[in-house]
Amino acid sequence: MYDINCSPIPGFNPVIFHLFGPISLRWYSLAYIAGLLLGAWYFSKIIKNKALWAPRGKTAAAPIPTTLTEDLLFWCTLGVIVGGRLGFVLFYRTEWIWEQPLSILLTWTGGMSFHGGFLGVVAAILYVARTRKINTFSLADAIAPVVPIGLFFGRLANFINGELYGRVWDGPWAMRFPCENPSVQAALLPTRHPSQLYEAALEGIVLLIALRIAITWFRTLTRPGLTTGLFFVGYGVFRTAIEFVREPDAGLVFGMTRGMAYSIPLWVAGGVLIILALRKSAPVK
Repeated sequence: MYDINCSPIPGFNPVIFHLFGPISLRWYSLAYIAGLLLGAWYFSKIIKNKALWAPRGKTAAAPIPTTLTEDLLFWCTLGVIVGGRLGFVLFYRTEWIWEQPLSILLTWTGGMSFHGGFLGVVAAILYVARTRKINTFSLADAIAPVVPIGLFFGRLANFINGELYGRVWDGPWAMRFPCENPSVQAALLPTRHPSQLYEAALEGIVLLIALRIAITWFRTLTRPGLTTGLFFVGYGVFRTAIEFVREPDAGLVFGMTRGMAYSIPLWVAGGVLIILALRKSAPVK
């Protein structure tokens, strides 16, 4: 296990304060809380905005009850935490299962997989849509523009924790990550791309703005599956691009990093959803 009490920011401690024993409040945990709560607020705004669910110049109620936010927040939080941690272990640290199984429970120490969290949220959406009798694609479309908020805070958390850093680089904004090898003096470590900040900018801010433009100006919510497809493709493009400057987390798969390989299904699914949504003869009323 790496030292989780270091950060690439000089003098900065990833631990806000200790509570008791091994229990502490960390910026990593706070980032997830902020992402989930702000995401729930934005989701509520989307489903209450009648202008987003009808062609331009018209209004229509969302096919999602406005009382769903709290219920969905619970299940999505569960999906993010459980799916993200299990995905990290299964996709990147399989040896933990037999070498240090108790480490799987230490979610606050870092080590979450987007693709695992994604599958957890998919399971939450399917469960809520089925139990509340809601169109699955419409529900997914309302959630898709929200996800970049969580990605933004999650990548900032990775940066604060000094994890998931970039490849060796000596450019003008290169940084040293002391968590890479705490036994070595920081000044002797190689400088690297701060790839977590690249991801926060692209997967977080840029994708958030792009999806907001899509649902506001192009009314993509009127075609079930279209907004979700755009998110899949957008995330896949940005994640794949950044993988070229990000240090691989584990062994390569057919010459690709794990992040690239695991994003391929998103590219494919996103393209299929976009094509199917655009083939509909008319948008939903």
